Amino acid sequence: MRLLVELSARAAYAYQNDWHRKLAGRIWQALRDTPYDDRHNNAEPPGFVFSNPFPPEDAAAGDSRHLLVASPDEELLAYVADDLQRDRELNVGEMPLYVDRLAPLSTDVGEPGSEGTLETGTGVLVRIPPERCSDYGIDHPQGEDGDTAVYWRPEHTMEPFRTQIENNLDRKHGLYAPDHLPGPSDRSGDLFDGYDLLKTFAVPVDVTDRKRLTYVLSKWRFEYTVRDDHHRRHLNLALDCGIGERNSLGLGFLNPEVPDGGA
Repeated sequence: MRLLVELSARAAYAYQNDWHRKLAGRIWQALRDTPYDDRHNNAEPPGFVFSNPFPPEDAAAGDSRHLLVASPDEELLAYVADDLQRDRELNVGEMPLYVDRLAPLSTDVGEPGSEGTLETGTGVLVRIPPERCSDYGIDHPQGEDGDTAVYWRPEHTMEPFRTQIENNLDRKHGLYAPDHLPGPSDRSGDLFDGYDLLKTFAVPVDVTDRKRLTYVLSKWRFEYTVRDDHHRRHLNLALDCGIGERNSLGLGFLNPEVPDGGA
């Protein structure tokens, strides 16, 4: 499920590419003193993801902008909506915005047999654990004893990317899906039929008040055919929680196109 936030610029601004933590701070503010407060600053995926303010370009006063917040938990989105209704000024760093309207959106990849495409609205972060580098034939930049994760790059081939994406979604499934249902790695077949890499890029991201890291991210177009109800659920979980890591900073947000066909 998604929350559509329709915005307007309160004053002219230059678009800021370092929107991630500033926008995350407002969402965590909305979840403070709620049942979701304990998800802040723990090591688990947060159970939500959000887009950048879009379109990502400079604005004049009064220009329309949009924001999407996604989660499999309708109550979590209700807390965010309530906070944005009570305090309609939304300052994303030096981008002064005003909340004009809120609307719920339902997203679904379609019934078994449906085909479609998902695009990454924000960059995807995939880090390869140091102990797995040799499994993929990756030379760790720190040598054999390197102890830091390695950012995925195209030269690392698709195997580690697909594996890490699936493992990450397995983790989210274990947290936010019913225990008795199979996760992505419990089912045969890839999550996506096609992986079209659009670009890789590096972006500085403030991960704390005092720590800024330069992440290597990638943008993709994923093609899919829904095999069965379990596969449908896994794809919808990716829409609701994001793919890859650091979804609490807005990374890994997916945008669906309308699926064709369908049973």
